[in-house]
Amino acid sequence: MAENQLIETLITSLPLIHKGKVRDIYEVDDKHLLIVTTDRLSAFDVVMNEPIPFKGFVLTQMADFWFNKLSFVVSNHLSGIAPESVVSNNEVAQVKNRAIVARKLKALPIEAIVRGYLSGSGWKDYQNTQTVCGIKLPPNLKESTKLDEPIFTPSSKEAVGKHDENISYEECEMRVGKEIASRIKEISIKLYEEAANFALTKGIIIADTKFEFGLDDQNNLVLIDEILTPDSSRFWPLDQYREGSSQPSFDKQFIRDWLQNSGWNKTPPPPSLPEDVITKTSQKYLEAISILPEDLIPIFDNLLIFSVQLANQVLNMISVLNRCITHKLQFWRFVNRQS
Repeated sequence: MAENQLIETLITSLPLIHKGKVRDIYEVDDKHLLIVTTDRLSAFDVVMNEPIPFKGFVLTQMADFWFNKLSFVVSNHLSGIAPESVVSNNEVAQVKNRAIVARKLKALPIEAIVRGYLSGSGWKDYQNTQTVCGIKLPPNLKESTKLDEPIFTPSSKEAVGKHDENISYEECEMRVGKEIASRIKEISIKLYEEAANFALTKGIIIADTKFEFGLDDQNNLVLIDEILTPDSSRFWPLDQYREGSSQPSFDKQFIRDWLQNSGWNKTPPPPSLPEDVITKTSQKYLEAISILPEDLIPIFDNLLIFSVQLANQVLNMISVLNRCITHKLQFWRFVNRQS
């Protein structure tokens, strides 16, 4: 295992109970789970073959920040138990800065998506029907338009290898019940508004985001999984925002765009990712965490971030030099042919 890459956990001190698209989940005891965020990357609900360096660190630290910042809105699954304390000494490296010990909860079978801007699958739906998940929107909206109010657009929660699908609010009610659906909608919109307003003060637009919820033994709604990370949200730089087109982003939209243009049919097996795409994607994740406030990364090693950024700069310089050498060789070949 490379020092800053983890594509699969190998923890034997605890029983593995679930392997998701990105996370491996182990049972600690009858009330707690160890959730390890790997560097696997999922796009279009298919897991890529190659890991993205530092991805697990970024997702864990960002989610922890937001869980704590938004805990006044709704409780979350964090237990406060250190992940290093529940595994053997030789397994600590697999969990350090990329894992949490969470409370055991009953996960609900929907994803609670809130959209503040018209983008992604919402934009595609609007182009066809002028609606998003059954919600009628005004005519003549453009891509990336800011909506008058955030809208709640749930989706199904499918198993690994299957595509999540946008569903109507009525379908959401059928899956979880009317009362719980109403609570999820209200809390999700509140979470989005609080996070989006905070992000704007840092020069970031949160275009849309996804939340997941569970129920505790008293039937209380609890925020689970991850929140407001590059995997679950679209982050746009405020100073570059232009209505009417897709936006530059600090999330995994970069790799979605590359996959869209690769000719892949969005079913397994996925295409192999070129090294430059892996490097650029890793940069995007690091940008997402480094542009937010310093207190967002209390554990994440800033020197580690700097070393990756420096390495990426060196790679870019090598790429430029290679192009220069290629052009120079082509020039001298042309000169030799003329002489």
